[in-house]
Amino acid sequence: MDNVLYLSQLQHYIYCPRQFALIELEQVWQDNQFTAEGQILHEKANSGTDEKRGDVKIVRTLPLAQPELNIFGVADVVEYHTNNGETIPYPIEYKRGRPKAHRADEVQLCGQALCLEYMHACHVPEGAIFYGEKKRRHSVVFDETLRELTLNTIRACQDIIVQKITPKAHYSTNKCRNCSLKDICHPKVFSKGAKKWLLARLQDG
Repeated sequence: MDNVLYLSQLQHYIYCPRQFALIELEQVWQDNQFTAEGQILHEKANSGTDEKRGDVKIVRTLPLAQPELNIFGVADVVEYHTNNGETIPYPIEYKRGRPKAHRADEVQLCGQALCLEYMHACHVPEGAIFYGEKKRRHSVVFDETLRELTLNTIRACQDIIVQKITPKAHYSTNKCRNCSLKDICHPKVFSKGAKKWLLARLQDG
């Protein structure tokens, strides 16, 4: 199907729909300090082997799928907690930095939960995000609000993939400044219109 979606892309859409489209449709990517640090953190998280600690089984780099939603991905770590004979998956995603104002990381993690629920025919109530800067877990409850946001994000991403239309730029100082694609996207140019930007540059010159 044309609308296959990988879970790692959900965070890009929440951060900026145009960023998602540039990566997904136009196949552009450029690392910066933040993406490089994130890759190193993921490599450390995925470098170990599966293990068991008491009643908890720890699985690393676990392939995920929910074919009904057409979403696929890989979980950094999934802990399987056994309580009263019932085993419940607990997904853990590793991120650099600290908790964010937007919910991009939580949506990505909730997408993992949707896959685990399909794969194991169970309810996954919560998971966690480990932030490298804080060096501790941030618990995430998969309530109805987060689940609805995640499903809406999945549908929005798949619409962009099917329609093959890159959204227009909307300049945001903080987001655009920290985006690894700012030199490719040129948000200041396309948010005001390339013609207006060019005229302003000619007048300044």
